[in-house]
Amino acid sequence: MTDFPPLKNDLIIRAALELATLVTLQPIDRYDGLLDAAIIFSDILVIPQALGLVVEWIPGKGMELPDPLVVPEDIDLKLRESIDVNQELGYVFEAITMTRKALNGRVPLLGFVGGPWTLMSYMVEGGGSKTFSKAKTWLYKHPEGSKRLLQKITDAAVDFLVGQIKAGAQMVQVFESWGGELSPHDFEIFSLPYLSQIAKRVKTQLQLDGIAPVPMTIFSKGSWYALESLSKIGYDTVSLDWTVDPVYAKTVTKGRVTLQGNMDPNVLYADHDTIRATVRRMLEAFGTNERYIVNLGHGILPTVDPENMK
Repeated sequence: MTDFPPLKNDLIIRAALELATLVTLQPIDRYDGLLDAAIIFSDILVIPQALGLVVEWIPGKGMELPDPLVVPEDIDLKLRESIDVNQELGYVFEAITMTRKALNGRVPLLGFVGGPWTLMSYMVEGGGSKTFSKAKTWLYKHPEGSKRLLQKITDAAVDFLVGQIKAGAQMVQVFESWGGELSPHDFEIFSLPYLSQIAKRVKTQLQLDGIAPVPMTIFSKGSWYALESLSKIGYDTVSLDWTVDPVYAKTVTKGRVTLQGNMDPNVLYADHDTIRATVRRMLEAFGTNERYIVNLGHGILPTVDPENMK
């Protein structure tokens, strides 16, 4: 965008904000009265972009970072020393404010951020990965460099979430989408401490700024072994993928948090009777009088018939 004159720049940004608002409201409008919240249309890779990496959308492939971090020295060479989130990510805040106004109180608006380990994976791998060999090599070969990068991402994530809440987000979620790629031992070292920081520091900063904290959700896909720990580090809600048994989740979290989830998104390819039966079974397992939010165990798949979701 910096190649455009200021006026065109402003026009493009304004159009992007309006489109983000429109897309965020689409499911709320389409399924009026059936959904309990909207989540801002954005992407977890805005943090790596704000830190200085180029993020590109490749048609048919998805997001790609063409110049990823290769060695720890690249932290200084390729990333900004510090960022002003209002300057680098202010467009997300504007989109949240615009969307919150457009919702006009119909449902709450949620914000989000990628988890530090997940964002580090993209920043080192250069995109998605099946093996995470490059990112994991960092953990084992450069543990201190990895921790330094994770802390840098964490600092940005805290400021980003605080900014989203100030802009109007009424609940926020941290997506540690690749948490389950770590062993329990490595999760304790390279994910859990940073997720804990985010929950505590966001709430502390809001209190210092005289703003009431909002509910915070942690979703660490595949990290069933860490459920007990995740329920103790300051989040209000723990979101579950479909591999976690609801009874087990309730047993280990002991009512400390609200649980969210956890139907396999692929169930939405089934017939309507199968979908209803799966949802009933899920409700019975979690308990309708419990602290529970009905949801899928991961994002809806792009080829699902919207009527099946309805």
